[in-house]
Amino acid sequence: MQEREKIAVTYREIVEKLQCAGIENAEWDAFLLIEHFCGFSKEQVLANREHRFSSPELISAVERRAARYPLQYLLGEWQFYRQTYRVSPGCLIPRSDTEILVEEAIRRLPKNAFFADLCTGSGCIAVSILCERPDATAVAVDFSDDALAIAAENAARNGVSDRLILKKADLLVDLPSVWNAGLPIPSALISNPPYIRTSDLAGLSLEVQNEPRMALDGGEDGLIFYRKLISIAKGCLLPDGFCLFEIGFDQAIEIQALANAGAFDCRILRDYGGNDRVAFLQKQN
Repeated sequence: MQEREKIAVTYREIVEKLQCAGIENAEWDAFLLIEHFCGFSKEQVLANREHRFSSPELISAVERRAARYPLQYLLGEWQFYRQTYRVSPGCLIPRSDTEILVEEAIRRLPKNAFFADLCTGSGCIAVSILCERPDATAVAVDFSDDALAIAAENAARNGVSDRLILKKADLLVDLPSVWNAGLPIPSALISNPPYIRTSDLAGLSLEVQNEPRMALDGGEDGLIFYRKLISIAKGCLLPDGFCLFEIGFDQAIEIQALANAGAFDCRILRDYGGNDRVAFLQKQN
């Protein structure tokens, strides 16, 4: 019995451990971990607060979460928009802030549109759009083999594999090769590129520091990918095409200047938290 108690833990003990580690939503994290590894619902946990869970996987996951390893990676999946997505340390974790980008794309894409999702990561942006727009098709591009594998899995589990082409390309080097592969001309370029300044990476939360650096690092000023996107956009969009880019909350003025210099009109859209989040670009007449 004593040996068993060493490898068993209650809900309350999990919460206390996570709280001591500075986890903001310790109770919610505890519920999700118990549900995932032991199959107990929130209601069952609350009705049996002193139940001792002896799952080695749960105990290991609690230890890792207390060390600030991302909850999403421990669960292996996460909700985004209206779908559930597979996530792994090889891709950026989907965030609710990005949902406004998806909503704008769904609303603005013309009928039977073909669009490009650049720096696709888990594929959550392209897949969510395709789920809501069954008339649309897309190409999703990333430089990471791990991310592309996850994107392929997410396309399959959400039933859009037949409408999504996955391509490996380095956005900063060989993206034009994608357009030379016999693909349609896109109606839109959509991207959530890396946009954190290199000097700011060390100050990110421990959770975020566990995500792929290549999905976060936007160069010295955080704008290196936007410069590239804007420089290629005019030459690979339909005449009435547009761009939708997620941006950092403090980058609106700089993005607008880059867009205007590239002969694009630019509007900045806010997320549901009131922060500047999306740049909408259209060619100037």
